[in-house]
Amino acid sequence: MKSIAINKEMQAALTPSAVLQDLLDGNTRFTGGKIQAVDNSALVNQTTTGQYPKAVVLSCIDSRVPVETVLDQAIGDIFVARVAGNFENVDILGSMEYSCKVAGSKLVLVLGHEACGAVKAACDGVELGNITALLNNIMPAVHMSAEEVEGEANSTNKAFVAATVANNVKLTIQRIREKSPILKEMEDNGEIQIVGGVYNLHSGKVEML
Repeated sequence: MKSIAINKEMQAALTPSAVLQDLLDGNTRFTGGKIQAVDNSALVNQTTTGQYPKAVVLSCIDSRVPVETVLDQAIGDIFVARVAGNFENVDILGSMEYSCKVAGSKLVLVLGHEACGAVKAACDGVELGNITALLNNIMPAVHMSAEEVEGEANSTNKAFVAATVANNVKLTIQRIREKSPILKEMEDNGEIQIVGGVYNLHSGKVEML
């Protein structure tokens, strides 16, 4: 049973590659039906005076992808930023910089997911209220996929949607490095890794890109 929260010393001893492997091991437990038992009361008590998460995950808001659950992480283990379409913006970049530079996290994981509704809407050029501006952030991935995938460039083409989901993750990582000199420098120095993956709704498995 997990009853000990990550402390400063434990966090400092972690490497980015070890953190990534830990998250993937957690996903393997999730898909295998072997999620760890957790003493939430103990973790709550231990984290009242501070937090030392090992990673920050940028994911979609999709209700079918509860990040802590699918990566089998507990209270105090990871930061999670969520927005439909899992793209970066100034606020999320600032949150990531806080997570890594200030709070000591060792990994940035951009996590897309299969059949993302925001990606599908972007593929179809949906325009509706504030959703229109949100989807503009995903359009570079749509244009990229249109040059790579044969067939119709809309949500009826499953291969096109899958490519756009993956491209959106890749382009988000690229923009994180371009827009955040802090995170770029930390990655260049080996202090953190910035990686991406896609969650499969059918299997529950995270596939790294």
